[in-house]
Amino acid sequence: MPYQDFRQFLDALRQHGELVDIGRPVDLKTDIGKTMKQAYVHQGPAFVFTNNGTEFPLVAGVYSTRKKALLAFEATEETILDKVVHGLENPIAPKVVNAGVCQEVVLTGDDIDITRFPIPIYSPKDGGPYITAGIIVSKDPETGIPDIGHYRVQILGKNTFSFLAQPFHRFGKHLAKYRKLGKTAQAAIVIGVDPVLAYTCQAQLPDNTNDWEIAGGLRGAPVELVRCKTVELEVPATAEVVIEFEVDPTRKAVEGPLGEYTGYYTPASEKPLAHITAVTHRRKPIFQGLLTGKPVTENHILKEIPFEASITRDLKRQFPTIERVAIPPSGGVSFYTVIAIRPRYEGEARQAILAAIAGNTRPKWVIAVDPDINVYESAEVEWAMCFRVQPDKDVFVIPHIPAGPLDPSIDETAQLTARTSAAVGIDATMPFGKKFADVADVPGWQEYVVPELTR
Repeated sequence: MPYQDFRQFLDALRQHGELVDIGRPVDLKTDIGKTMKQAYVHQGPAFVFTNNGTEFPLVAGVYSTRKKALLAFEATEETILDKVVHGLENPIAPKVVNAGVCQEVVLTGDDIDITRFPIPIYSPKDGGPYITAGIIVSKDPETGIPDIGHYRVQILGKNTFSFLAQPFHRFGKHLAKYRKLGKTAQAAIVIGVDPVLAYTCQAQLPDNTNDWEIAGGLRGAPVELVRCKTVELEVPATAEVVIEFEVDPTRKAVEGPLGEYTGYYTPASEKPLAHITAVTHRRKPIFQGLLTGKPVTENHILKEIPFEASITRDLKRQFPTIERVAIPPSGGVSFYTVIAIRPRYEGEARQAILAAIAGNTRPKWVIAVDPDINVYESAEVEWAMCFRVQPDKDVFVIPHIPAGPLDPSIDETAQLTARTSAAVGIDATMPFGKKFADVADVPGWQEYVVPELTR
């Protein structure tokens, strides 16, 4: 059975020793980022900060390790890829209900004060407190198709904030359509949900996809939704906190810097200004934090499984002999992709590389290897690059393509829609149809028992 809400998942983490309470005083401005960074480095548990200077507990790190991701999907390493692909291919429609615990408390007008919640500053140069684990729910104003996605949100006051929505992300596309139609954009931030909804946000899917249906497929059961109080949207009925808002059509605000998933700060710049129209929450809500920054952090682990599963599915439709796709956290789970493929004809590996470069993740480096290479082991990939590649024949550069998001190595003075970069393809597969040197490995070494190493 899927998790019914955020709290049920927290209970599961606690039962597996993956959730620990911190009752000592912590400073939201200085201590959360340091604590979570140590937890990631040591592959440690998630934490509940109960003494954080606000009336609400803050939980962070719930997506921070592969083990927690497998618990979220109730899967194993052997079953996770097939389970996610099956969910993507078998959507289940959501169910709208009349009431939900996410609206046990409803705040509007002067009662709105988002600063009451424990919203941390994660990195010392961040422009202010950030909601990083929030899921923004929006609808295409022309088609009505809903989207859910993670977007960074900087708190500016008790009822205002700014955010970053890249123009090629679906929420960014929705905002552009609202402007074109002369309408005020509406959306909602959802915090504290069944973890599968958070992983759904990362899946790479067409713009005409109803994300609630995908979440239902991944859960194996419908997502229960409730209608918002002040905006024309539906949100998960069991969410901890919902922040309903409208985007100011005439004014902008300075947002940033923020330590981003690339491992670098993105500079401050003008972004959309949002006005909160309502805050609804459970009677005793649990707020959620998420550290992003230099890989590897929670942000990267959250993306890895959905990225790999959805991109593997898409590529295999054209190249069925692809066996695995790895999108390592070291590349921000975006800029570096490794494909294991068994080419059927000369040049197919290069075609697969080009298809990956054309994808929405916009990788800068794509490497194709034979299936005997473990795409998750960087040493094996590097071995293939060193001894199965002739750089003048097997390495190629594709110039002047859309840049990956927030890449600090490109010209950041250009508008987001005008930023371009290049991508490198490396065909590290053995020459097609030709005899290649035999691998000098020791057959049977894995099955051979060495008692001195097993004590």
